[in-house]
Amino acid sequence: MAAEARGSVRLAGPDDMDQVYALRHEVFVVGQAVPVELERDALDAAADHALGLLDGRVVGTGRLVEGRIDEDGRLVPGTAGAVATIGRMAVADAARGAGLGRALLELLVARAVERRLPEVELHAQLHARGFYERAGFSPFGAIYLEAGIEHLGMSRRLLSG
Repeated sequence: MAAEARGSVRLAGPDDMDQVYALRHEVFVVGQAVPVELERDALDAAADHALGLLDGRVVGTGRLVEGRIDEDGRLVPGTAGAVATIGRMAVADAARGAGLGRALLELLVARAVERRLPEVELHAQLHARGFYERAGFSPFGAIYLEAGIEHLGMSRRLLSG
């Protein structure tokens, strides 16, 4: 699935995960001072991971899990199949502006649609609110701190009914 002329996005396979984790470490731990112990969690094993490629290099990623994730980053029991949650969206500084963030987001939304999930949620860093609004997401709830960074819950309805 092409993003723009320079890059592409696809679902990650097992052989891609070292690069996915390295990029997330670079963006979140090094770039945003997210504690290393918060960056990776048990949800990674069951998640669909997407990756963005630019000139053959992994420069973007995101993940999709089924179920709601609470403000502490934990999957809420009994919510699988009710909603999709997108998280760990990251694009390397050098690749920003290539359209990969939007393409990654749409790939993950498409996975939620394939699963016939009615809605997708995410925890947006406040500075990225406009990016998600342009992609059809609406804010809900109050602004809160997650890993010391202001976030806002956002959702996008996928299926009517």
